[in-house]
Amino acid sequence: MKLETVKKNLEDRGYTVRLFPTGAEAADYLEGAVTGMTVGFGGSVTLDALGLYERLGKRCKTIWHWKWEDAAAARREAQTADIYLTSVNALAETGELVNIDGAGNRVASTLFGHKKVYFVIGRNKLAPTVDAAVWRARNIASPRNAQRLGRKTPCAVKGDRCYDCRSPERICRGLVTLWGPMMGMEAEVLLIDEDLGM
Repeated sequence: MKLETVKKNLEDRGYTVRLFPTGAEAADYLEGAVTGMTVGFGGSVTLDALGLYERLGKRCKTIWHWKWEDAAAARREAQTADIYLTSVNALAETGELVNIDGAGNRVASTLFGHKKVYFVIGRNKLAPTVDAAVWRARNIASPRNAQRLGRKTPCAVKGDRCYDCRSPERICRGLVTLWGPMMGMEAEVLLIDEDLGM
């Protein structure tokens, strides 16, 4: 499916959507859009690959538990930021956004509390249906993230699928599907025609 069709499906659900050929162009856009604001970050390989924390840190107060020494304090402070940046584990071509989280800070910020949330999404996150998006989040994104974090879970060891394990190191503890933007909070999706993130 073409990104233009996905864009229309997202817009029909109430999102503001922008298409970018490259991550660099999306980063340029974000730099202009959030200058002077407080920006919280959700854990995201996509955001890290685009160098957004360092880049935006020259123009904004940036808060990210991946970059701060006190991760717990950063998670709490990011909840009060004007703007929140994140990605998704999967995007259904029909317009649903799917995220799995361990600590809950990332999905919580997509649900409430900020003036605006930006979802930065590479084309590799696309799945044809919401069921396929949930499958992708559980069986592709989560095992890769568990491996990246060095977790001792069956999915990290084998890297092939979710085992719905009961490991204390399990990183997938909650799943959120957004059918549209939450009331009272602006939401913008930046669709990038490159593979980004897990």
